[in-house]
Amino acid sequence: MDLSQAVREGLIPLLPRLRRLARALAGQVADADDLVQIVLERALTRAAQWRPDAPLDKWVFAIARNAWRDEMRARGRSHNLFAPEEAGMTAADGSSAPAQKLELAAAVAALPPDHREVVALVLIEGLSYNEAADLLEVPVGTITSRLARARATLQAHLGKDT
Repeated sequence: MDLSQAVREGLIPLLPRLRRLARALAGQVADADDLVQIVLERALTRAAQWRPDAPLDKWVFAIARNAWRDEMRARGRSHNLFAPEEAGMTAADGSSAPAQKLELAAAVAALPPDHREVVALVLIEGLSYNEAADLLEVPVGTITSRLARARATLQAHLGKDT
């Protein structure tokens, strides 16, 4: 099987995770859907760049991260979050009241982009600190500190003691 076929087949099971990541990064469904489309197009056209010994999800997530950063630079603006589903949150599936989900989604959307990115990768997608550090090309300590600051900001925003 050639690389193009392997990437094509590997992207299908990754779609739900890619959509969650895109929603966490973008904050709005329409922007997230556009981001997913861009990522899929780039992954398919650049399939020859993927190393089969590397996990496909990390490669695709790196494409998503870079595409989103490119988009944000081009736009020079940020987005507001209007519904909890747009946050890409899956851990709160029905266990919280809708108002709490909205509050959490708004708190995540209000995080600085680098903190929101770490929250999306570690807390939502379940990557380890090392995997997130590799993907973001930063030291593990940076992941740890960003995540600690993001958690503190979320707790303060949600009115809970740290």
